[in-house]
Amino acid sequence: MTTYARLINNGLAVTLAFAAALFLSGCQGIGNSISQATPTPTPVATATPGSLNTSINHIILFMQENRSFDHYFGQLNVYRAKQNPPLSQDVDTWGPNKTPAGVSSPGFDPTTVFGQGPPIPAFHMQSACSENATSSWDESHVIFNINNGSNNLGPFLMNGAAFVQGHFARDETLNGNTFLDLTGKRAMGYYDDSDLPFYYFMASNFATSDRWFSPVATRTQPNRIYWMAATTQGNIFAPTSQLPAKTIFQNMDEHNITWKIYEESGNTYFNFFTYSQTHSTNVVPIAQYFTDLQNGTLPQVAYIETGVEVGETSTSAVDEHPDDNIQKGAQFAANLITSLMKSPSWKDTVFIQTYDEGGGFYDHVPPMTEVNPDGIAAILGPNDFSGIDNFTLSGFRVPMFVVSPFTKKNFVSHTPMDYTAALKLIETRFGLPALTQRDFSMPDMTEFFDFSTNTGPWATPPTPPAQNLTLPCTQGVPIG
Repeated sequence: MTTYARLINNGLAVTLAFAAALFLSGCQGIGNSISQATPTPTPVATATPGSLNTSINHIILFMQENRSFDHYFGQLNVYRAKQNPPLSQDVDTWGPNKTPAGVSSPGFDPTTVFGQGPPIPAFHMQSACSENATSSWDESHVIFNINNGSNNLGPFLMNGAAFVQGHFARDETLNGNTFLDLTGKRAMGYYDDSDLPFYYFMASNFATSDRWFSPVATRTQPNRIYWMAATTQGNIFAPTSQLPAKTIFQNMDEHNITWKIYEESGNTYFNFFTYSQTHSTNVVPIAQYFTDLQNGTLPQVAYIETGVEVGETSTSAVDEHPDDNIQKGAQFAANLITSLMKSPSWKDTVFIQTYDEGGGFYDHVPPMTEVNPDGIAAILGPNDFSGIDNFTLSGFRVPMFVVSPFTKKNFVSHTPMDYTAALKLIETRFGLPALTQRDFSMPDMTEFFDFSTNTGPWATPPTPPAQNLTLPCTQGVPIG
């Protein structure tokens, strides 16, 4: 019998059956007969939406040392284009219509009238280490514009990175310290996914930002203080005594929010605050982090630190400071994150990794306008840059990524913010007041998340590549 004939016969059978039901049951029976012949569809389960308050119970903040966004993530678009399928290439790297080969900055040459040497182009670093670089207040403002010696800030040309680092190296040499890169070439070096495969994978699969800045245009210690208190109370260098500023930790204690600082080196930036004098038991060894992951005993908020910068050096070999091996630091970070993803704590945790300041390395994006945190003016020496920056300009863009089951996949934020936005996220999630006008002015970072389901897009985390240790550690003239 043909298919067409079967359909005719089946249709006839249905028609006869319906007629019989009508004859036997009358009009009242029609409804019953139809009800029996047409089963009720099985309800389709709908995803239960979540929210920041119902989905996220733990926020982990991890900060490494001294890297600019272009220096680390300037090749993100190239990496994203290589994925299968390719990811949208919408990360702002190296400026419009530029490639790394087309970016340069004048080096330092004391034999010229203005000390400016030939342009040094951007280049692929072939060493996991470099000689140190400076990013202090005065030097950072010259990096913004190489002509800032007169305190006239002018346009943000972002053209002084190599010049400043060459000048710094020669000054250090005159002080008896050995530097070989006297032109500042190291400031123009960059890394890519072959050097930092774990970071490139995480920033591309989870979420990143190309408008994420350090809070102040100066070196490590003031920026780290902002990371905990959203102000330095005027300090542009490391304070010489403990600060009475209210920290996020005191804020949490006042609202019964649990917290810990996991410390890898035995030192913590928390010690810059008087509040640390009575809360030292909240600072624990990094080994406790891994125990808490497995036991479900993570605090509601955790900071992870890898060392305290003293002078121009750091106390940890895994903090990615210029004179340390970045691949070892990235491997350390990979262990922190993969351990979280494999643990029972993964399901309701956010892990944010970033860097305290740009470290003097090139970045093409100018600083953002900021709000003075508390009305306290910058404490300047007689020769320090004044210009128009009274804690009203950010520092440089720094790398970041947000890792969580609820992170949007492949997301890139273009919203300008400094990393006190992470404090705003804590405050939003746990109902805390702002510490200063700075964190109050920040976005709360909820744009990074997808709470459309109660498990999140990354309920099953991906498998990132291992971080390799293939580059040599050469601290002399940059290889590239």
